[in-house]
Amino acid sequence: MRRLLLLRHAKAERAAPAGGRDRDRLLAPIGRDDASRLGTYLVRHDFRPDLVVVSTAARTRETWDLAAAAFPAAPPTIYDDRVYDASPETLLGIFHETDKQVGTLLVVGHNPGLHEVATLLIASGDLEARQRINEDFPTAGLAVVDFALDGWSRLHPHAGRLERFISPRSLATATD
Repeated sequence: MRRLLLLRHAKAERAAPAGGRDRDRLLAPIGRDDASRLGTYLVRHDFRPDLVVVSTAARTRETWDLAAAAFPAAPPTIYDDRVYDASPETLLGIFHETDKQVGTLLVVGHNPGLHEVATLLIASGDLEARQRINEDFPTAGLAVVDFALDGWSRLHPHAGRLERFISPRSLATATD
């Protein structure tokens, strides 16, 4: 079995500073709060990744740094420039390259790629959660997708079961 955690970066500043690049945008205050809360959620629900792959954009690095702070020891992390502005095909390639020893992979990235790859991979799971993810993959959104596969190289479209879909709104109303 394999578990894929897809995490969209938390809410960022509206636009790059004058003369700045999109890659350099940092998180907005609410984004920092959401990222920290999400880290606590990951730990509380035992969603500990064996490997984390993070886009090199400032907002994804900051999202992961804040979420990772909730773990007693941060999971191994790779910063991969391919995740920035990645197509679903690029993301699938990254998943396929993942070592067979990795049971749970967390990818911190961006839309539209994360949203598109999530809808491409998910074939079953809670109907309401699937409808929500089909409509939107918000900032600080987290999709937990399970696969009955013995290795990442076997990952293919419509092979996943959506175990849960978390958003900042659902975190704010959660009681556990």
